[in-house]
Amino acid sequence: MTPNAKVRLGVVGVGYLGALHAARYAGMYRVELVDGPARGFVCENYGQKFELPGRGPIGANCLANPRDFKAPVAAFEDREVPSTITVKWCGQFHRTEIGQSPLDVVAWHGNYAPYKYDLRTYCPVGAILFDHPDPSIFTVLTAPSGVPGTANIDFVLFRERWMVAEDTFRPPWYHKNVMSELMGNIYGQYDAKPQGFVPGGMSLHNMMLPHGPDRNAFEGASNAELGPEKLDNTMSFMFETRFPQHLTEFAGKEAPLQDDYIDCWDSLEKKYDGTPGKN
Repeated sequence: MTPNAKVRLGVVGVGYLGALHAARYAGMYRVELVDGPARGFVCENYGQKFELPGRGPIGANCLANPRDFKAPVAAFEDREVPSTITVKWCGQFHRTEIGQSPLDVVAWHGNYAPYKYDLRTYCPVGAILFDHPDPSIFTVLTAPSGVPGTANIDFVLFRERWMVAEDTFRPPWYHKNVMSELMGNIYGQYDAKPQGFVPGGMSLHNMMLPHGPDRNAFEGASNAELGPEKLDNTMSFMFETRFPQHLTEFAGKEAPLQDDYIDCWDSLEKKYDGTPGKN
């Protein structure tokens, strides 16, 4: 099976924002960018295939709707041109050169195919009176595990949305959990970290590692008038997994790092003095 149409990937700084997830299948595919070079984030899933999360009492609508996932049209090409085939096997890339297009299969049968999804079609659901839902409420796709309450990978999206909760600290709480969280900023400003978390950047908080908003985010949210507020021009995502994550040598030594990242919590002040307040 080969995609005949040109596909736009989830990219940083090009203008179109979406995601392309290639499911496992026996075949070859080619992706062509319609607007020139692009950069993006890639997640390789070695567990169960991605699927839509169970909506439970939410019902049939909202979150990621099946109608918005687009699969390419099957096609083939018969061209005698020098071509390159690239294969990843056991963590290594291999390539070979052949004299014709590898996309010359004229018949195909199966139920795995590449597909794309425009993140702007995601319909978020949240608290409309008080309290703070877990970020799992923003799950786009999940690769389940055999352990209830955890996943091999959850793909979670934090996009534009209205914040309306009363008597509530609206940014993410200070927390630690049994899942590792790798976040990426696609564009805009993430509400829990106004400084440092730039578009194209990533942050990693491994399982059971405490983290949360920096001082500016804490003070701003703690003293803001809690009227309806729209988080606009923002889109970040999270790959959440039950497995611990290790940095590559490039990521730990050569990639640009925010060396003072941990300092964002140094200036947090103790606020609790035992005085009862409104809950």
